[in-house]
Amino acid sequence: MPDLTAMLEHPEFWKLLSIPFVAGLVGWSTNWVAIEMTFYPVEFVGIRPIFGWQGIIPAKATKMATIFVDTTMVRLGRLAEVFAEMEPEVIARRIAEVMEPRLEQYTDEVVLRSQGVLWQRLPRAMRQQVYDAVRREMPQLIAGLLAEIGDRVEELMDFKAMIVGQLERDRSLLNRLFQEAGAAEFRFIVRSGLYFGFLFGLVQLGVWAFYRAWWVLPVFGLLVGWATNWIALNVIFRPLYPRRIGPFVVQGLFLRRQKEVAAAWCRLVTREIITVENIARALLYGPRSARTRALIKERLGPVVDRALGPLKPLARLAVGERSLERIKASVGEKALHVSQDAFADPAFVEERAAVVEKVIRQRMENLPPDQFQDLLRPCFQEDELKLILVGAALGFAAGVAQLVFVFN
Repeated sequence: MPDLTAMLEHPEFWKLLSIPFVAGLVGWSTNWVAIEMTFYPVEFVGIRPIFGWQGIIPAKATKMATIFVDTTMVRLGRLAEVFAEMEPEVIARRIAEVMEPRLEQYTDEVVLRSQGVLWQRLPRAMRQQVYDAVRREMPQLIAGLLAEIGDRVEELMDFKAMIVGQLERDRSLLNRLFQEAGAAEFRFIVRSGLYFGFLFGLVQLGVWAFYRAWWVLPVFGLLVGWATNWIALNVIFRPLYPRRIGPFVVQGLFLRRQKEVAAAWCRLVTREIITVENIARALLYGPRSARTRALIKERLGPVVDRALGPLKPLARLAVGERSLERIKASVGEKALHVSQDAFADPAFVEERAAVVEKVIRQRMENLPPDQFQDLLRPCFQEDELKLILVGAALGFAAGVAQLVFVFN
């Protein structure tokens, strides 16, 4: 007991005992810094181009969003398939329901924009006949438009550009895509730094007890900072496929959570990225919107002719042939613009999202591991070496500080 008491009272004992704990702290802190540097800050902080930092993913938003689409979204179905799952006929009925109470107001807005004075001078009875005809034909018009849009949606809009553009504008959402997918893995990386760092520290303690060269602590600090990141990344993604080792079956932590990840990730994607509202906006305002308007004009002529029926000669006389053609084009565009009002109903939006989520989730759950890992792997691959080197540098600095302030 006296020997034990003397050992506990000896200052050198506590210095040596601090080594594995410091190593654990180094491992934890370097891994935490690596995760933070991956996502934050969202906007550049500092003085460009050298002094400052922006999270790796936000800084390369275009590239990361493109990788996300190319490695993940394309494997979950073509846009035409996704649009079909949204059930265009249901969307058409919803748009018609929203338009019906305000149909006369919308018709007035369309016609007034072209020939306001002449339209207002028409007898009320004649205008009422037009209103009634439009009311009869509008559901068919919307349903027909959406059916053809569904058939040609990949021609009418750039699915990749829609998603990449949204993620470029909202880099916090881009961060969340990776954070939702890898929440458990990011927590593991930080915690594992503590565990692995402590184990390395025990080895470091043994070496330092018998060989006190000045470089031992800094070099071991460097190794701790480097190795804890490297080990954590490999434990997450390796082995790729389940492998039996004795009585145990092992697989990368992320890959074992495929169903859990698919549930959280698909919910985010179908509520904030692949939504009926975003698709409608891309059709109306995206780089290929001229094709959508051409389609509207092409399909609308015969429908408006049927709506006007015997009133068409009077309408042509009242507003003129050219204005009548402009009215035809405007009616369809008005229908699609007003359709966005239909998506203001949270219950309807949630209903469509849930339908799409179910399909995408099933496909994601069935992805083979080598494809499923691409949901998270690009987050680390982009600047994996940089993050490991930062960890190594911080570990080296901690080793130098330990040498100077503890063992000097």
